[in-house]
This record gives sequence, structure tokens and C-alpha cells, in this order.
Amino acid sequence: MRILLKHDPLQSLCIYFFFFFYLHTQFITSLSSSKPVLCPHDQSIALLQFKDMFPTDAASLCDQPEDNIASWNEDVDCCLWGGVTCEDETGNVIALQLSCSGLQGTIPSNSSIFKLSHLQRLNLAYNDFEPSQISPKFGMFPNLTHLNLSSSMMAGELPFELSHLSRLVSLDLSENPGLELETSMMKILAQNLTHLRELFLQGTNMGSVSPDFLLNISSSLTSLNLGSTGIMGSFPVAYIFSLPNLQILKLIGNIDLKGFLPESNWSSSLKYLDLSICHFEGLLPTSVGNLTQITHVDLSSNNFGGEIPSSVSNLTQLEYLSLDGNNFKGQIPDVFEKMSKLTELFLGNNRFTGQLPSSIFNLPQLLSLAFQRNHFEGSFPEFKSGLSKLSSLDLSSSSLNGTIPPWLFGLPSLQSLYLQNNHLTGHISEITSNSLQSIDLSGNSLSGSIPTLIFELENMTDLRLSSNDLSGVVEIDILFSKLKNLELLDLSGNNLSLITNNSVNFVPSNLATLYLSSCNIKEFPHVLKSFMNIQFLDLSKNKIHGEVPHWFFEVGMDSLQSLSLSSNNLTKIQQIPWRSLLKLDLSNNSLEGELPIPPLTTTFFSISKNKLTGDIPPTICLVKDLEVLDLSHNNLTGKIPRCLGTLSSLSTLNLRMNRFEGTIPETFGSNLRSLNLNGNQFGGSLPRSLLKCSKLQVLDFGNNKIHGIFPHWLESLPELQVLVLRSNNFHGDVRGSKTNKNLFSRLKIFDLSRNNFSGPFPTTYIKNFKAMRNVSGLQSDEKYIGVEGSYRDSLVLTIKGSTMEFVRIFKALTTIDLAHNNFEGEIPKVIGELKSLKSLNLSHNSFTGQIPASIGLLTNLEGLDLSSNNLSGEIPIELVSLTFLSYLNISWNNLTGRIPQGQQFNTFRKESYEGNMGLCGFPLTKRCRGDGELEPTPLTNFQQEDDLKHESIFNWKAISSGYACGIVFGLVMGYFLLYRRTP
Repeated sequence: MRILLKHDPLQSLCIYFFFFFYLHTQFITSLSSSKPVLCPHDQSIALLQFKDMFPTDAASLCDQPEDNIASWNEDVDCCLWGGVTCEDETGNVIALQLSCSGLQGTIPSNSSIFKLSHLQRLNLAYNDFEPSQISPKFGMFPNLTHLNLSSSMMAGELPFELSHLSRLVSLDLSENPGLELETSMMKILAQNLTHLRELFLQGTNMGSVSPDFLLNISSSLTSLNLGSTGIMGSFPVAYIFSLPNLQILKLIGNIDLKGFLPESNWSSSLKYLDLSICHFEGLLPTSVGNLTQITHVDLSSNNFGGEIPSSVSNLTQLEYLSLDGNNFKGQIPDVFEKMSKLTELFLGNNRFTGQLPSSIFNLPQLLSLAFQRNHFEGSFPEFKSGLSKLSSLDLSSSSLNGTIPPWLFGLPSLQSLYLQNNHLTGHISEITSNSLQSIDLSGNSLSGSIPTLIFELENMTDLRLSSNDLSGVVEIDILFSKLKNLELLDLSGNNLSLITNNSVNFVPSNLATLYLSSCNIKEFPHVLKSFMNIQFLDLSKNKIHGEVPHWFFEVGMDSLQSLSLSSNNLTKIQQIPWRSLLKLDLSNNSLEGELPIPPLTTTFFSISKNKLTGDIPPTICLVKDLEVLDLSHNNLTGKIPRCLGTLSSLSTLNLRMNRFEGTIPETFGSNLRSLNLNGNQFGGSLPRSLLKCSKLQVLDFGNNKIHGIFPHWLESLPELQVLVLRSNNFHGDVRGSKTNKNLFSRLKIFDLSRNNFSGPFPTTYIKNFKAMRNVSGLQSDEKYIGVEGSYRDSLVLTIKGSTMEFVRIFKALTTIDLAHNNFEGEIPKVIGELKSLKSLNLSHNSFTGQIPASIGLLTNLEGLDLSSNNLSGEIPIELVSLTFLSYLNISWNNLTGRIPQGQQFNTFRKESYEGNMGLCGFPLTKRCRGDGELEPTPLTNFQQEDDLKHESIFNWKAISSGYACGIVFGLVMGYFLLYRRTP
């Protein structure tokens, strides 16, 4: 440098100047770069204006609300506000995270939030914008990549402008049930959002959307959730399952969404598949084994069938697999050995057979194993040491048999064991694992005593051993003193004898449910005094007798919700004071005196089959939430209080077998489902106001003194399944409306017997008994008519020649009884269309003509009674095809010809045919023509049996006399001729 100054001072000065300028520039640049870029003022103002639109004290929809928006302060740069993200270079607001912020109100199109034109991410989930529609302005964010409006109470239709968000990667509109999507908009949206990777629409209203809109979806899609949207139609499986980047597919809860699993072209990237509670069908294809990355598969509650392919063994990453509620059959394949990560396996409610594969029990990390409601057969499978980490085992409701292996109770990590409703036998082994918290072995055939160690499991919360053959003595005091954390105990339905020594030092404070039905208890256990928080108590079917003690009414005074003391020998109950009681069952005791009034909170009250007397007090109407009232089988008298018909909540009223009189009340609540007044002394006519009770399923007015013509107006009740008018004073013909095509369409029990009805067979009704035509309806999941909680409607019918009480009305019980009336004319052929009919009784009428051959089409018929009519002709050979027919009575008619043989006809006795003098063949002693002896001339059934006997005797005497005279005459003539020839 010195050389430069020496030779060229000007050049050196220039170099120094530029060097100084460079350092100064670098210094200024460094200062400017260290200074933060502030949020633009207009965007800060826009955010504050958005905040001011909503109240500050609104409750959040989240358990852990965010306080982001509450921290916004104009004295602080908006880039430092909670939930706000700014761009480093410009300070522009590019992201708002305001979920769970307690925002409440609407977002109008002039909202200041739409001034934030640089937004890339916007999350307003879990706020309350009801009843806001999604503003078209949401489509005016040109850079938006993520939009989340889930669970924000949005409603209405999607604005077309959302399709302008061409850079959108993730769209979440889920859990907005008021949001109504439509096909055309969804097609445009799917077509324009070419970068879309995540689409979450679960919980929106897509009932009118065709699944075809998915054919326009981007191939970059990774996650699709359409669960519980109501979408219906055929799902485009071939396209969606072949999307190369698809990882998550959820369609749960769309019961009208149809589809199948493709044979090939599965997306190898798929990790999560949930098609549960849909309408998918077909086989589980072999190609499912190509999903080597999948961790979660739920195909439950569909119509899949066939066998499980062995290729399932390739799904080594599976953590969850549910095939519950399908039609899979065959034996469960041995495919689980390599599934080391499987934690939950549900194969229940299918049609599997055979034994369980051993590989299931090698799963080292199995946490939940459920094989509910299957038809597995064979003995209990042998588990292996791989179950050392098992936490929950569920093999319930199968067909497992054999004994429970003792080592099962020793698994160190086992917390829950569910083996209920199988065919297991043997004893319960001693339990050595202290980790057990829940055991359910109910509904088996286990015998022996309950191991004492089971009552020392301090962690036990749920113990159910009901409906077995367990025996022995159980000391209640010891039981409760050990199980300190017990919440539920069920020992009902065994051969146990529960005793108490009334010395309890400790009781489980959390015990809420105690079921001790059929436990041979002879008195109210004093330990109950300590259960102040109990909610459900069942002491039914024991041997408790006498008066209910006063101290018992303090048990669960504020907590008891359900109490059953039925089927004991209680004689007196003075008060019912519980404050929260909903269900009270005192039926089948020996209670005397007047009807007690249940607590005002009661919804279910049954005190049937006792010895109560007196009237129904009007105070019963103060129980305004009463739904089921059963006072049947007592000695109650008087009239029904009119106010009882005004209880709008009343669904079931059963007053059967008392001594009530007067007329039936004119008014009943619109919720009435079952009305049973059978076996009283009611008179007058039926009130037409019953037409307002559109939910009526059961009407039983039998065995009263009701008069009038047939109440044809009842045919309009849309839900009516049982109509019993037997043993009253009804008269006239029974004709249905010619214009109403749905009259009695759901009726299954039609009993008009023992009245004075006349005229022709009620053919019009027969043609409209749709429920009696539908054989498939007998396969309903609901077994009984009129099920309401634990209550079952009862009924008295004449079936197969005997009058019997049905304590439960099976849906499969379909019967027509017109016996003991004055019906006339022919039995119509249309009767053969009632395919589900179980019993047909037309006896003691004046029917004429032949027995319709169409009755042979009633393939479910079990009882047929056509006796005491004027039927003629031969017995139709078609009746032989009735393979379920176990009772036949066609006696006292004018039938002729040979009795058909074969099938059930070989089992009927001669009493089935008596009084038909023209019948012949087995089982009668009279042979038919062509059986080796000529038939005598048939006699009519108008001749008395005694006359027939006398005539038969007389004819035999005449023949005998003639025969004797002939012998004498022959001997005389022979002697005379012989004498003349003698020389």
C-alpha cells in the first residue's frame, strides 16, 4: 500500500474510499436485516376488527379452549399475536390458527378477515358460527392451501367460489350437519382443486350427492373421509382404490352406500381403511394381501361373505382388524402368526365354524380379542405363552365348549375377560392374576363353587357370573369387604345361597349395580344399608317374605333408579319414597291393600299378580312421566280414572284380569302403544278416539261386555299388530274398506272369537294382511311384539285347541281366530296367501263348501281347526305338505272320502275326524272302497251317535236271526230229502 501511495497517491486514495464505502454499506445492511419486519398496519386493523365482531365471554366448544384471540393487542405487533403467523420477508399475515377460540356469531361477506389476501392457512374449527353460511368471499384467497371450517356450525350450500381455490391442498368441512352439499358443486370442486390431498367431509349432509363426483378427484389425494354423510349409491371403488397416493379412506356409517372390494389395482400406499356400517358386499379378494403397509382395517357391519383368504397373512403391519357383523363363513384361517403388531381383532357376528386357529394365540401384543355372537364349535383353544401381554380377551357369544383353562386366570397383564354366552362347563379355577378388573362368565354352564380368591381382587370393578349352575354358600359381608373398588356385581340365576351375618366393616363406595336375582335370599340383606350411591338393584326371584322393612327405603334414597323386588312373597309395602326412581317392579308377590303410588319420577311401574283391592286413586295421574303401567292380575275395582288417559307419556297400559267396570275412557295419549283391558267387566262401545293413537301396536279388549258392530275404523291404525276382541257382545258382519289398500297391513294376530259376528268370511281383510304374507318378516332381529325396555306384552289366545297365556308375544306368532261366531258361506281360496300364518281357527261357525286346497300353501301352519261347520267334499291332498302341522281338527262336518296319508297326517288321532260319517281310512276303523271290503252307504252327521249304535246292533241281530233260520231250514230240508230216498 505504501508503494501505491508513493508512486500514485490519487489511486491509493480511491482505493481507501471504496474500501470505507464497502464497510459502511455492510454495516448498514446488517443493521437493517436485524430489525424485524412489522405486520402491515391495514392487516393489523383487519384482525382487530374481526376480533371485535365476537363477544369476549362466549363459551368455547372445546374442553381445552385456546385463548389466542384474547391476547390480541394493538400495542403489540400482530405478528406476535397468538394464532397469527406472518411471512418473514414481508410481514404479511399468512396463517390464522383460531380453532377452539370461543368465537360466536356470524361471518358476513363484509367481514374484515377477507382483507387478509395473503392467507395461506385458515383454521376456524370448533367455533360457533351458527347459523352462518359459508361466504363466497372464502373463495377469494388466491394463495390459500389449507382451509378448516370443521365443527363450526356452518349451514346451507357451498358457494361456487370455493372452486377458485386452485392451490388448496387440504379442505376440512367436517361435522357441520347443516351443511348441504349437492352433486354438481362437488363435481366442480373436485375437478378444479387439482392439488387437493386431503378432503374431510364427514358429518355433513351429502344425502343427495352421487358418489360419481369422486371420479374427478385429484390423483394426489392422500386422505378422504366421507363418514356419516348419508351419501348413497355405488361407490367408485375401481378408481378410488387405485389412487397412487391414497393413505386414508373412511366411509363409516353410510348404510346406503354400496360397493365391493376390487380384485386388483389396490393402492399400495393405503394405511387406514374404514368401511364399517355401510352396504358393501361380495368377497374379501385375495388382492387384499397386497396392502403391506396398512395398519387399520374395519369392514364391520356390511354384507361381505365367503371365506377369509389366506393372503391376509401378508398384512404384517396391522394393528386393528374388524370383520364383525358380516356373513363370512368357513373356518378362520391360520393367518395371524406374522401379525406381531396386531392389538385389536374383531371377528364377531359372522358364520364361522370349526375351532379357532392356533396362530391367534401367538399374537405377542394382542390387547383386545372379540369373537362375539359367532357359531364357533369345539373345545376351548390352547393358548400359548405369547399372551403374556394380553390385556383384554373377548370370546363372548360364540359356541365354545369345554372347560376354561386354569392358566387363563394367571395371565399377568389380563384386565378384562369376556366369555359370556357360550357352552363352557367345569369349574372356575383359582385366580392368580391380581390385574383382573372385569370378568364376565355369564350365560354358560359353569358349576361348582365360586373361588374364594375371586373376592380378594382389589382392582375388580365388574364381576358377572349370572346364568350358570354355580352353587355353594356366599357370605355377602365377606364379599363386599374385599372387593373395595367394585362397581357392578351380577350373581343372578345360579344355585347359590347368599347369607349375611350383618357384620360389615367396609363396603365398596362406588357400587352402582347389584343383581342378586334367584340367589335364595330369605331376607333383605342389612349390608344394603351402606349402599348410599346404588343405582340399580335387583332382588327378584328370591324367598324374601313379609313386609318391606322401613330401613330399606333409605337405601340409595337419592341415587336409586331401578328396583326389582318381583317374584318374592312380600305382603305389605307402605311407602315408596325414592327421589330418583325411574323403574319399579313389584310384580308377582302377595301384596295386599290399596294400590301404592310410585314416586313422581317413575316411568315404569309394574305391580301385577298381587292381591291389591279397591279403586285406582286419581293421584296416579301425578306421575306425569309414566310410560309403562301394569296393574294386571289383581282384584282392583271401579272405573278407570279419566285423567289416566291424559298422560301424554303413557305408552303401555295393562289392566288385564281385574274387576274394572264402566265404559272405556274416551281419551288416551297419542304415545299409547299397548292397551290391554282383557278380563274385566267393561261395557259400552269402543271409543273412536283411539284413532288418534297412531303408535298403537297391541289392542286387547277380550273377555268383557263390550257391544256394537265390528270397529272397522281400527283398520287405519298404521302400526297395529295385535287385535283381540274375543268373548264380547259384538255382532254384524265384518267388512273392510274397499278404498283403503293398507287396512290392517301390519296385523299378525286377529282374534274375533266367541262373539255374534255373522255374514261371509272377511275376505277383504285377508287380502290386505300383508304382515301375514311376509315370511321373511319372521326373521326380524326383534323377537317380540311390543318390546319396551325389559317389558314384554302378554296375551291369551286359543292355539291348537287349548287356551294359553303368552307372557311374550313372538313376532313369528301369526294367528286368525274366528271361532264360535255365525260366519257363513265358503272359505275363500285367498287364505292360502297368508304364508306366515301359524294358527287358523274357523271352528263353530256355518261355513259351507269344500276345504280350500290353497290351505296347503300355508307352509308355516302349525294348527288348523275347521271343526263344527258344514264343510263337505274330500280333504284336499295338498294338506299333506304342511310339514309343521301338529294340530288338526276337522271334526263334525260333512266331509267324505279317504283321509290323506303321509307326513303329519300319520300322527293325527281319530278325534280329529269324528262326526264325518263319510270319511274312511287311517286312523278311523272304517275301511275305504278298494281296501278289501265294500264301503257301507255313508251316513250324515245329522244322525246321532246313539242312533248309529242302535242301528248297528239292530242290523247285526237281523243278520244273525236270518243266518240261524237258514241253518234250521237247511237241516229240515236235508232230513226230508234223505228220508224220501230211504227205501
